[in-house]
Amino acid sequence: MSFFKSTLLLFFSLVACATQRESLQPLPIKPGAENLDVYLPTLGNQPVGLVANQSSIINNHGDFVHLVDTLQTLGVSLVKVFAPEHGFRGVADAGEKIENQIDSKSGLPIYSLYGKNYKPTAESLEGIDILLFDLQDVGARFYTYLSTLHYVMEACAENDIPLIVLDRPNPNIHLVDGPVLDTMFSSFVGMHPVPISYGMTIGEYAQMINGQRWLNNEIQTDLTIVPIKNYTRTSEYAPPIKPSPNLPNLQSIHLYPSLCLLEPTVISVGRGTNQQFQIFGHPQLWIRDYSFTPQPNPGAKNPKHNGQLCYGKDLSDFPKPTKIELDWLLDAYAYFPDKDSFFLSGFNRIAGNDLLQIQIKNGYNAEQIRNSWQKDLDVFNKIRGLYLIYPEN
Repeated sequence: MSFFKSTLLLFFSLVACATQRESLQPLPIKPGAENLDVYLPTLGNQPVGLVANQSSIINNHGDFVHLVDTLQTLGVSLVKVFAPEHGFRGVADAGEKIENQIDSKSGLPIYSLYGKNYKPTAESLEGIDILLFDLQDVGARFYTYLSTLHYVMEACAENDIPLIVLDRPNPNIHLVDGPVLDTMFSSFVGMHPVPISYGMTIGEYAQMINGQRWLNNEIQTDLTIVPIKNYTRTSEYAPPIKPSPNLPNLQSIHLYPSLCLLEPTVISVGRGTNQQFQIFGHPQLWIRDYSFTPQPNPGAKNPKHNGQLCYGKDLSDFPKPTKIELDWLLDAYAYFPDKDSFFLSGFNRIAGNDLLQIQIKNGYNAEQIRNSWQKDLDVFNKIRGLYLIYPEN
C-alpha cells in the first residue's frame, strides 16, 4: 500500500473514531424555559404573567439571559412578574418580607409572593390571560418555592387562568428519603405529605399537587408542563445560578436536605460565611474539628452567632449523600452541653412531625429513626410513581 493511501486511510479512521466519540457524548440538558418552540405558540398575543427570580434564565450559546429579557425581545406581551422568597433578584435574606416594586430594567411591576401575600391576589392577576412559572427547585420539602407553586396553582384555578410550568432539573433527583410530613404540621416550609427529599422535578411535583387534589377545596389547575430535554433521573445537574443566597454551589445543594434539620436548633449551618450549608457549629459545641466566625453577608444580615467563634465540622468534601444524613444532627445534640436549649420552636415544622425530636431526646440511633419512616415512604413512592415524566436513564 502506498504511503498516500495508508495516510488517507489513517485520516478517515481518525475522523470515524472522533465522530463515534462525539456521538457518545450526552446531549446538553435543556430546561423547559429554553424550549421556546414548545410554549411560545401557546402564548401568542395574550397578556402573560411570569413567576420568576434570578434562576429564571436561558442559555443562549453560553450566555445566560433572563427569561424576562428573552420574552420581551421576542415580542411576548409580558405584563407582570411575581417573585418568591429572596425576591426577583434573589438577594433578600431567608424569611425577609419583600414589598411589591417596579423592575428598573424591564419596567415591569414585580408582585411579591413573600410579603403581605404568599398567594397571588385576584387583583394582581387582573389583565393576565396565561401565567408562566419558572423557578429552580433543589428537591427539599422545606424549600419554599414548592409552597409558592401551590399557591400560584390555587390562584390560577380560582381565577380560570391556565398555568404553564417550565420544568427545571432537580439537583437532588436521586434522593427520596426522610420522614413524610404529618399534615398537622403543614406550614409554608412544608405543605404536603411528602418526605424531606422527594426525588421529583418541580414540573412532576406540580402534576402531583394537581392529581392528588391538594389545592383548596380539591380544585385543579389548567396545568401544562414544558418538559426538560435530554434529561433522565440519573442526570447530573448543577444550576448555573445560585438558586438562593445561601446555596452557593452544588455541594451546599446536596447537603441542604440533611443540614437544614439543624437550622431550627441552636447550631449554625454556616450562614454568614462563604460555606453556607457545608459546615456546622456553635460556640459551645464539643466537636472541635473545625472553627468559623459568622459575619453579616449577602443573604444573612444578622447570622446566628454573629461575630462568635463556632466549633464544629467542615463537610465541604463530604461525598454526595444517598440518604438523609442524620449523624450530623445526632452528633450535634450529643455533643451540645445544654440539651434543654438545643431545639428551637420551628424544629417540628422542618421535621414535618413531632416524633423526630422525641426520638432524638430518647436516644434513638439513626437506623431506628430511619426504620420509622419506611412505611410512609413506601406509600409516598406509589403516589410519586403516578406523576413521573423522565426515564431512569
